[in-house]
Amino acid sequence: MSEGAPKGGKRFPLSLDKALPATRQGGAVRGEVLRPQRHLQLAAEDAARQAAPSGLGLDSAGVRQRMVQRLKQEGLSDERVLQALAHVPRHQFVDTALAIQAYEDTSLPIGHGQTISKPSVVGRMLELLFAGAGARERGELGRVLEIGTGCGYQAAVLAELSRQVVSIERLKPLHDKAVLNLAALRGHRIRLLYGDGKLGHAPQAPYDSIVAAAGGEDVPGAWLAQLAPGGRLVAPMAAPGGRGQVLVVVDHVLIGGHSQFLRSTQEAVQFVPLKSGVM
Repeated sequence: MSEGAPKGGKRFPLSLDKALPATRQGGAVRGEVLRPQRHLQLAAEDAARQAAPSGLGLDSAGVRQRMVQRLKQEGLSDERVLQALAHVPRHQFVDTALAIQAYEDTSLPIGHGQTISKPSVVGRMLELLFAGAGARERGELGRVLEIGTGCGYQAAVLAELSRQVVSIERLKPLHDKAVLNLAALRGHRIRLLYGDGKLGHAPQAPYDSIVAAAGGEDVPGAWLAQLAPGGRLVAPMAAPGGRGQVLVVVDHVLIGGHSQFLRSTQEAVQFVPLKSGVM
């Protein structure tokens, strides 16, 4: 018997496609001859089986409904706002590492010193907009100007409740992020602008509703000039005495044919500062 020959007289190398009985192992059949294309196909199949579930299990409508139920228990009562919050997948607007916290009532960083607001704060501001006379009469928020697009989450919620949303962001990286996040909604429903939010957007004024996601010392005159008669503005502004911030509500009313702006203050809040210019 020659050196290296197995018992029985057979010599190596054996033909691999006949040497072993075919048994399944992972995506491949043990013993089959794998061509390069087949290797790639099996690798893709194995990767698909081992991938984590999409959205970390957060794609379920039930997850959003539980968030909404908690907000309802805490006092949010407008069913239109609650349903809009239940419809928009908040986890798709935050970094993957933070997605597991998306349906907690907390603000989350979105980069560049900015945050996505708490769901309760978003809901409260939109509920205040709906309490305005014009929105009550229309049953929706009409044409909305949003100051501070951020990652685009609030714009997506607004799109559920209004005829059109015009949203302005002064930070180019966040504007670009919102463009990607809102790609499916852009067009006639949402218009995203890169610009100075303190100036508003006069070309599409007047607006039935204006909402801001940053707080300044006082409501900019440009916003008041772009608010339609019967419209309402909700924004965080410096509290009386300069201690912190409060939500400010401004209604544009016509009395004797003359415009007047009726102002009221609501609860304390904490937002990033309202700044001029673009970056």
